[in-house]
Amino acid sequence: MGLEEEFLDKLAGDLIFRLPPSFTTVEEERRHRKERLAVALRTFGRFGFEEGVAGHITARDPERTDHFWVNPFGMSFKHIRVSDLILVNHQGQVVEGRYPVNEAAFAIHSQVHQARPDVVAAAHSHSVHGRALSALGRKLEPITQDACAFYQDHGLFDDYTGVVTDLEEGKRIAAALGDTKAVILRNHGLLTVGDSVDAAAWWFVTMERSSQVQLLAEAAGTPVPIEHENAVLTQGQIGNDLVAWINYQPIADQTIRENPDVFD
Repeated sequence: MGLEEEFLDKLAGDLIFRLPPSFTTVEEERRHRKERLAVALRTFGRFGFEEGVAGHITARDPERTDHFWVNPFGMSFKHIRVSDLILVNHQGQVVEGRYPVNEAAFAIHSQVHQARPDVVAAAHSHSVHGRALSALGRKLEPITQDACAFYQDHGLFDDYTGVVTDLEEGKRIAAALGDTKAVILRNHGLLTVGDSVDAAAWWFVTMERSSQVQLLAEAAGTPVPIEHENAVLTQGQIGNDLVAWINYQPIADQTIRENPDVFD
């Protein structure tokens, strides 16, 4: 029995404990993904992750798997509702919705979704500490328990050639991501993926915070890293998408409570 199965087995019983939902129809699943996408975007706005028109989160459509839902170009994360989301195909055409797509969002996310059929959602934004760490051209170090979620499970796109508008650049970013959960884009910021919108959003939130901790620790002195064996163990305990989904629920609950119009 693996760690994830052991965890689920321990939850059996009469206690109320939320786990990822299942769906009887594709319409229900689509609506759920769109709702969680809108909530994630509001959360990014609440946490100050936007910088002008930069930043995007995508969710693969459960039926048309070569299409993804994404926030419209030029709309504040803090204002986005479910009805504002747009559906884009892998040719960059908006097939549902009233707004244009961010060109960089299409160039990056279309290639990530094509390269990773296991990925339901991808998140990228120009958060402050993610950008600061990216400017160093380095990965996260295993200096805290939380950072160990990314130990040997994130990549570095060690290049910068301007705003990403070229599909070939998107392919190179997808290659740097590989089969991991995240990639640091040098001089640019962070990108995370997951098997749900909630997982991708959590990975971004905790990666941004881990970037902040690493920068603070290095500014104060020389951080003491967690030993390789313990970092590997911890990654196995907290580094899967189910744990990410669970960690994200309190954050999503706060966003929904403060933004009841998000589902409009």
